[in-house]
Amino acid sequence: MSIKSLIRTIPDYPKPGVQFRDITTLLKDADGLRQVVDALVERYAGTKVDKVVGIESRGFIVGAAVAYELGVGFVPVRKKGKLPGDVLGHDYALEYGTDRVEIHSDAIGPNENVLLLDDLIATGGTAEAAAVLIEKLGGHVLECAFIIGLPDLGGERKLRALGYKTFSLCEFEGS
Repeated sequence: MSIKSLIRTIPDYPKPGVQFRDITTLLKDADGLRQVVDALVERYAGTKVDKVVGIESRGFIVGAAVAYELGVGFVPVRKKGKLPGDVLGHDYALEYGTDRVEIHSDAIGPNENVLLLDDLIATGGTAEAAAVLIEKLGGHVLECAFIIGLPDLGGERKLRALGYKTFSLCEFEGS
Protein backbone atom coordinates (compact mmCIF):
# COMPACT_ATOMS: atom_id res chain seq x y z
CA MET A 1 0.00 0.00 0.00
CA SER A 2 1.40 3.39 -0.94
CA ILE A 3 1.57 6.29 1.47
CA LYS A 4 0.08 8.55 -1.17
CA SER A 5 -3.03 6.36 -1.50
CA LEU A 6 -3.79 6.91 2.21
CA ILE A 7 -3.83 10.71 1.95
CA ARG A 8 -7.25 12.24 1.42
CA THR A 9 -7.73 15.28 -0.83
CA ILE A 10 -10.41 17.75 0.26
CA PRO A 11 -11.27 20.15 -2.58
CA ASP A 12 -11.80 23.86 -1.97
CA TYR A 13 -10.53 23.82 1.63
CA PRO A 14 -9.78 26.16 3.34
CA LYS A 15 -10.71 28.32 0.36
CA PRO A 16 -11.91 27.80 -3.22
CA GLY A 17 -9.27 26.37 -5.53
CA VAL A 18 -7.16 24.75 -2.81
CA GLN A 19 -6.77 20.97 -2.81
CA PHE A 20 -6.14 20.25 0.88
CA ARG A 21 -3.98 17.17 1.49
CA ASP A 22 -5.29 15.61 4.69
CA ILE A 23 -3.00 13.17 6.51
CA THR A 24 -5.54 12.18 9.16
CA THR A 25 -6.57 9.29 6.92
CA LEU A 26 -2.91 8.19 6.80
CA LEU A 27 -2.46 8.57 10.56
CA LYS A 28 -5.50 6.43 11.40
CA ASP A 29 -4.13 3.56 9.32
CA ALA A 30 -1.70 1.61 11.53
CA ASP A 31 0.26 0.17 8.59
CA GLY A 32 0.44 3.54 6.84
CA LEU A 33 1.64 5.34 9.95
CA ARG A 34 4.25 2.65 10.55
CA GLN A 35 5.35 2.90 6.91
CA VAL A 36 5.89 6.69 7.23
CA VAL A 37 7.78 6.45 10.51
CA ASP A 38 9.89 3.51 9.29
CA ALA A 39 10.78 5.26 6.02
CA LEU A 40 11.94 8.38 7.83
CA VAL A 41 13.83 6.45 10.50
CA GLU A 42 15.54 4.36 7.81
CA ARG A 43 16.58 7.50 5.96
CA TYR A 44 18.24 9.05 9.02
CA ALA A 45 19.51 5.95 10.84
CA GLY A 46 23.28 6.14 11.00
CA THR A 47 23.20 9.92 10.59
CA LYS A 48 24.22 12.02 13.59
CA VAL A 49 20.86 13.52 14.52
CA ASP A 50 20.76 15.21 17.94
CA LYS A 51 17.17 16.50 17.85
CA VAL A 52 14.05 16.25 15.73
CA VAL A 53 12.11 19.52 15.43
CA GLY A 54 8.44 19.17 14.51
CA ILE A 55 6.35 22.06 13.22
CA GLU A 56 2.89 22.64 14.71
CA SER A 57 0.80 20.68 14.64
CA ARG A 58 0.91 17.63 12.42
CA GLY A 59 4.71 17.71 12.44
CA PHE A 60 4.47 16.85 16.14
CA ILE A 61 2.77 13.53 15.48
CA VAL A 62 5.30 12.00 13.14
CA GLY A 63 8.25 13.99 14.50
CA ALA A 64 7.87 12.64 18.02
CA ALA A 65 7.64 9.06 16.74
CA VAL A 66 10.74 9.51 14.56
CA ALA A 67 12.66 11.08 17.46
CA TYR A 68 11.70 8.16 19.69
CA GLU A 69 12.84 5.59 17.13
CA LEU A 70 16.12 7.46 16.53
CA GLY A 71 16.69 7.73 20.30
CA VAL A 72 16.93 11.53 20.27
CA GLY A 73 14.97 14.42 21.76
CA PHE A 74 11.96 16.09 20.18
CA VAL A 75 11.46 19.87 20.03
CA PRO A 76 8.19 21.59 19.03
CA VAL A 77 8.01 24.76 16.94
CA ARG A 78 4.68 26.41 17.66
CA LYS A 79 2.57 29.37 16.66
CA LYS A 80 3.01 32.57 18.66
CA GLY A 81 2.01 32.43 22.32
CA LYS A 82 1.62 28.65 22.60
CA LEU A 83 4.90 27.82 24.38
CA PRO A 84 5.46 28.67 28.04
CA GLY A 85 8.76 30.08 29.23
CA ASP A 86 11.46 31.94 27.35
CA VAL A 87 11.06 31.66 23.57
CA LEU A 88 12.72 32.87 20.41
CA GLY A 89 10.36 33.83 17.58
CA HIS A 90 10.54 34.49 13.87
CA ASP A 91 7.97 36.28 11.68
CA TYR A 92 7.35 35.10 8.13
CA ALA A 93 5.22 36.17 5.21
CA LEU A 94 1.95 34.55 4.28
CA GLU A 95 -0.01 35.06 1.07
CA TYR A 96 -1.86 37.87 2.87
CA GLY A 97 -0.08 39.17 5.98
CA THR A 98 2.41 37.57 8.35
CA ASP A 99 2.59 34.89 11.00
CA ARG A 100 5.06 33.96 13.72
CA VAL A 101 6.51 30.71 15.02
CA GLU A 102 8.42 30.23 18.25
CA ILE A 103 10.80 27.76 19.87
CA HIS A 104 12.03 27.51 23.45
CA SER A 105 15.27 29.45 23.73
CA ASP A 106 17.00 26.49 25.41
CA ALA A 107 15.67 23.80 23.04
CA ILE A 108 18.77 23.40 20.86
CA GLY A 109 22.39 23.66 21.81
CA PRO A 110 25.30 24.97 19.77
CA ASN A 111 26.32 22.71 16.89
CA GLU A 112 23.49 20.22 17.41
CA ASN A 113 22.40 18.43 14.25
CA VAL A 114 18.68 18.87 13.74
CA LEU A 115 16.17 17.12 11.51
CA LEU A 116 13.28 19.48 10.73
CA LEU A 117 10.05 17.61 10.08
CA ASP A 118 6.51 18.52 9.03
CA ASP A 119 3.60 16.83 7.31
CA LEU A 120 3.60 18.99 4.18
CA ILE A 121 5.69 21.54 2.30
CA ALA A 122 3.75 24.07 0.24
CA THR A 123 5.27 27.55 -0.16
CA GLY A 124 7.94 26.94 2.47
CA GLY A 125 7.39 29.94 4.74
CA THR A 126 6.83 28.05 7.97
CA ALA A 127 9.67 25.59 7.33
CA GLU A 128 12.04 28.44 6.51
CA ALA A 129 11.05 30.27 9.72
CA ALA A 130 11.63 27.11 11.76
CA ALA A 131 15.04 26.57 10.13
CA VAL A 132 16.01 30.18 10.92
CA LEU A 133 15.09 29.61 14.58
CA ILE A 134 17.17 26.43 14.73
CA GLU A 135 20.17 28.29 13.33
CA LYS A 136 19.67 31.28 15.67
CA LEU A 137 20.00 28.82 18.56
CA GLY A 138 23.26 27.51 17.09
CA GLY A 139 21.89 24.32 15.57
CA HIS A 140 22.61 22.89 12.13
CA VAL A 141 19.65 21.85 9.96
CA LEU A 142 20.60 18.47 8.49
CA GLU A 143 17.52 18.26 6.30
CA CYS A 144 13.94 19.50 6.06
CA ALA A 145 11.77 16.39 5.70
CA PHE A 146 8.09 16.16 4.82
CA ILE A 147 5.52 13.47 4.26
CA ILE A 148 4.01 15.41 1.34
CA GLY A 149 5.69 17.68 -1.16
CA LEU A 150 3.73 20.08 -3.36
CA PRO A 151 6.38 20.96 -5.96
CA ASP A 152 4.11 23.29 -7.93
CA LEU A 153 4.02 25.67 -4.95
CA GLY A 154 7.82 26.00 -4.81
CA GLY A 155 8.52 25.49 -1.12
CA GLU A 156 11.21 22.85 -1.49
CA ARG A 157 12.81 24.84 -4.30
CA LYS A 158 12.84 27.91 -2.03
CA LEU A 159 14.43 25.98 0.85
CA ARG A 160 17.10 24.49 -1.43
CA ALA A 161 17.89 27.97 -2.79
CA LEU A 162 18.52 29.01 0.82
CA GLY A 163 20.97 26.12 1.25
CA TYR A 164 18.73 23.60 3.00
CA LYS A 165 18.46 19.98 1.91
CA THR A 166 14.89 18.75 1.50
CA PHE A 167 13.15 15.40 1.27
CA SER A 168 9.51 14.37 0.75
CA LEU A 169 8.09 10.85 0.98
CA CYS A 170 5.52 11.55 -1.75
CA GLU A 171 4.45 14.38 -4.03
CA PHE A 172 1.17 15.76 -5.31
CA GLU A 173 0.82 18.03 -8.31
CA GLY A 174 -1.17 21.23 -7.93
CA SER A 175 -2.19 22.98 -4.73
